[in-house]
Amino acid sequence: MEETGRPLMSAGTSYEALSVETLPDRLKGLAALAGKVGADSGTWQVQEVGDGNLNLVFIVIGPTGKAVVKQALPYVRLVGDSWPLPLYRAFYEYHALTRQAARDPGSVPEIFHFDEAQALIVMEYLSPHVILRRKLIAGEKVDGLADFLGRFCARTAFRGSELSMKSGDKKADVGLFAGNVDIPAITEALVFTDPYYSAEMNHHTEGLAPVVDRLQSDVALKVKVQQALQRFVSNTETMVHGDLHSGSIMSTDRESRVIDPEFAQYGPMGFDIGMLCANFLMAYFSQPAHRGGELEAYQSWILDVIEEVCSTFETEFRHLWATERTGILYPASLFEDQGHDSTPACDAVLSGIWHDAWTVCGIEMHRRCLSLAHNADFEDIADPAARAPLEARNLLMGAELIHTAETLADARAVCALAREFNRKDVL
Repeated sequence: MEETGRPLMSAGTSYEALSVETLPDRLKGLAALAGKVGADSGTWQVQEVGDGNLNLVFIVIGPTGKAVVKQALPYVRLVGDSWPLPLYRAFYEYHALTRQAARDPGSVPEIFHFDEAQALIVMEYLSPHVILRRKLIAGEKVDGLADFLGRFCARTAFRGSELSMKSGDKKADVGLFAGNVDIPAITEALVFTDPYYSAEMNHHTEGLAPVVDRLQSDVALKVKVQQALQRFVSNTETMVHGDLHSGSIMSTDRESRVIDPEFAQYGPMGFDIGMLCANFLMAYFSQPAHRGGELEAYQSWILDVIEEVCSTFETEFRHLWATERTGILYPASLFEDQGHDSTPACDAVLSGIWHDAWTVCGIEMHRRCLSLAHNADFEDIADPAARAPLEARNLLMGAELIHTAETLADARAVCALAREFNRKDVL
């Protein structure tokens, strides 16, 4: 991989957004790209495929291969230039990807080049991978999905914390990521705050107003959500992906990778897996509008994935606890070296993780129906009269998770709740 921060053009060249037309000429001298797709930029085919909320994403196709060029825009693409965003988010995405690659090798795309001045990353083209959310909407299954995601969440959580890292290294990394202010601020607003009052950019499906009023009038609920926000902004346990949902995972029928960690920061260890489970639950609740005769079987598969993700997470976390607990937290000198079993300590840590995870899970289920950025699981349901009852089930289960996060036994109990709410007529 080339050194980071080298400009694509002459020193001092200011940022300029790429386009399909300008990319070949502007990047023709970039050895990392030419080495993947071919040296003659005149033979390159460029497609702009970015369908997310923030960035430009290009596939560059040449005679010798393909690569992805991702470039940050100086504003929120979903909204436009009325919502400016700093380009430095590409810097944090690059550093997050390198850390995820080290903490769980093979879990993220390979990086070929990073240009800080142009807020640009050249990375591996994943094929025949597609966005997992699209596979879930289409009713497709992915072999090994739960094992992959459970291990990814456990390994990045554990190895990014002072359970494993040297304290000085971890504190330095916290300091580095602390500069990523504006991107986590989006999470702080859109996820933890806006769904619970009449924020300017909120919108929801026609017919949901009674459920929305119920949530926004629930003071005890809002207290718990704000306590979760307090943990999110003050707890630097580990580097979190920050936006781990089914749109941030690309899969084939049997292999997956995690992408797009530009919301990375140091935060609670339960954050990523909670957000991930929320998106599987939303896929579950949306299925009656997407499936025919295979509805029950496919919904059961989704819940099985949730249970297996969580059991794999716990198994892998306990394995890492036994084999890689080399940081300052819960050292062997206090436990094993004195002949004491550290299992109760591990149990306590995991209990805290699951409390955070199920709270975040419920909050994410709310924001994806009420705040700015909704997801396609529900949005692809064209008829509001069909969509609203499914979203209502999702919203009310989210509230139940937030209220009961401290007492939920495990993922099996969460999935039992999902089955219960899936049978309810709540509108």
